[in-house]
Amino acid sequence: MTSRKTVALVLGSGSSRGWAHIGAIEALEEEKITIDYVVGSSVGSYVGALYASGSLKSLKEFVLRMDGKKVFSYFDVVFPRSGLLDGTKKLKELFSIHTDVDDFSELKIPLLMVATDMVTGKKVVLKTGNILSALRATTSIPGLFAPVKVKDRWLVDGGLVDPVPVGVARALEADVVIAVDLNSGVVSRKKPKKQINPTAPKTANSLAYKSELLKKMVDYYEHAEISFTNKISVLLNRESGTPDIIDTVMTSINIMQERITRVNLAVEPPDVLIQPRLGQLKMMDFDQVEQTIEEGYISVKEKIEHIKKLLEPA
Repeated sequence: MTSRKTVALVLGSGSSRGWAHIGAIEALEEEKITIDYVVGSSVGSYVGALYASGSLKSLKEFVLRMDGKKVFSYFDVVFPRSGLLDGTKKLKELFSIHTDVDDFSELKIPLLMVATDMVTGKKVVLKTGNILSALRATTSIPGLFAPVKVKDRWLVDGGLVDPVPVGVARALEADVVIAVDLNSGVVSRKKPKKQINPTAPKTANSLAYKSELLKKMVDYYEHAEISFTNKISVLLNRESGTPDIIDTVMTSINIMQERITRVNLAVEPPDVLIQPRLGQLKMMDFDQVEQTIEEGYISVKEKIEHIKKLLEPA
């Protein structure tokens, strides 16, 4: 009897473009493609962790209902020497409202996250212990988020060294590696649609979103967003028309990651490379949720026959 081929799914970095991973995973599930391993970098780790915990549907419903522009309000606004934002408390809320999973060992699918060691500049693979600590490390964008200390090492965003960590997936010896690259620069054939939050249907799922916890969170974030914007403006005292610090940092990182990704993928190409058409989206365009998810879904569907052929028994 021929055994089924194993599949490793690599979810790359890309900030707001990360919602494309939701659509990509949905397309694979629709085609009944079993994922045996998940490897993530930055936002890819966040989506991957919720997928591996069985909570992808909850995440999708949440991001479609929330105003994407309020994403940054989920993080504590502080002005330390190391970064503008301390996301520990709010990241815990963003994760725990979808799942009760706390440790890597509790996940339904093995998950590996990539972070960067600030001292050595080397890639660090996180796969055991507390998931929230690992998530804080892999998503800690330099200049915006404070670095995280994990086992005596100060760690920051994994996208600095490996935006699409195919090499980590190869080390797992999976038969087929499918990688989702969010930084290809390819532009969608569709015009960006203004995000309209759909009215939540009166179902059992929507009742969860009307819980007291979520109501308090939404109120808090609306006030926090105003506070954050005001503090940034006062801090910078910048001229009108000058790119703000968020756009400047994220655009710079996007340029860097796109070039690093090209080199890394040339050295260690995946068996299937998925590149959603997201070139028109800036890294902080969190209000294009629906289209971003759709682009991820479509990009997988376009490669599905190739994927199925690779999974055929030898």
